[in-house]
Amino acid sequence: MPNGSSIRTVQTTGRYLVLLPEGEASSGMAALTDSTGVRDIDDSAVSNIGVAVVALDPNQLQSLIAAVAGPQPILAAEPEQIMYALESIVISGDTANYLQGYKDGVNNLVNSLTNDQVALKEQLTTSAFSNGATTWGLQATKVVRSRYSGAGIKVAVLDTGLDLTHPDFAGRTITSRSFIKDEDVQDLQGHGTHCIGTSCGPLNPPEPSSPMRYGIAYNAEIFAGKVLSNQGSGADGGILAGIDWAITNGCQIISMSLGAPTRPGDTYSPIYEEVAKRALSRGTLIIAAAGNESARNGRRLVPPSPVGRPANCPSIMAVAALDKQLQIAYFSNSSINPDGGEIDIAGPGVDVYSTWSTDPMTVLPPNGLGPSRYVAINGTSMATPHVAGIAALYAEATGKRGYELWALLMQNAQRLNLPSSDVGIGLVQAPI
Repeated sequence: MPNGSSIRTVQTTGRYLVLLPEGEASSGMAALTDSTGVRDIDDSAVSNIGVAVVALDPNQLQSLIAAVAGPQPILAAEPEQIMYALESIVISGDTANYLQGYKDGVNNLVNSLTNDQVALKEQLTTSAFSNGATTWGLQATKVVRSRYSGAGIKVAVLDTGLDLTHPDFAGRTITSRSFIKDEDVQDLQGHGTHCIGTSCGPLNPPEPSSPMRYGIAYNAEIFAGKVLSNQGSGADGGILAGIDWAITNGCQIISMSLGAPTRPGDTYSPIYEEVAKRALSRGTLIIAAAGNESARNGRRLVPPSPVGRPANCPSIMAVAALDKQLQIAYFSNSSINPDGGEIDIAGPGVDVYSTWSTDPMTVLPPNGLGPSRYVAINGTSMATPHVAGIAALYAEATGKRGYELWALLMQNAQRLNLPSSDVGIGLVQAPI
């Protein structure tokens, strides 16, 4: 979703999400059929997270509402919404141009650090950035100093898919599945490939490929779930089916750089919240982008927008975006709504360089230059895979899963001289 653009209105599909009791899917499905008379039920997200998707006429909807309120084993229902890739502006599709501004950017970053950030300042040296060895995000989050690689950890990225022909992913263990009708996993949008590159890109990109390291969990097993179309949108049903698929495959981390905007006063989805709780209890942490609807300025005259759906769920880790000066990105959403909707942690989300789809059918990136192996873009979408990749490092280093993995990320974050409503606990940091 472009930074500072007009906010999309909520779009629904006409279908409904139905939450069934955990561990009682068969009785819940039977109750759903008995109460509504509907037999055409999408059960692709039932096995682990207990969510069915149905199309209902007005009479059937009234029967469902009555069943939720009554003794039937049907816990909740809500309209199915459309979600979007939270993409932003391409800064550069050209590696040389991207590297040209690195030295100035690092000097500004180091000079702007507060006294409370001395430990972080010591790690950010001009030489480390100006030689093009790694992206600024990997420097700021200590990834370059970490001895961990995500080995033995499964990371699911639910997005627009992956460019399976990209040379930087050759030889990697990749499991993929599309949840978009009539589209395969091959990423013709680019957003998913960029996110997977950040979270799980290689330690040493193959020559003559990228001149710098941009990926975090380079030995993690990649699960690429296409839940958003090549146009960058997808319905709740496919996203929830992707979550169910990731849990079935034992993924410890699910990264979702997708969402839909919320308004001040909106509450979180009770179904996504229960899904996230069930995932955590199975050892799977869901990390999601907070959203890019804000249009801040230096004097804060324009209030930021609230955290989007589904990142606004308390049991989903919501990620804000920082720029190179470790300031909140102007587009990054904030903790506004009291009933859920809090920012939990922040990650690098401006000038984030990573892989892009090279498929000749790829939708042109926002700079209009055509398919490129790498681009640098902005967004909470770019901050989220930083947190997901680092979560994989902690999962490898400690064996922690679910709630305990969440706690590790929070305990080890770098505190910043910024409001917690904007950045949560602070900047995510990798284990050393």
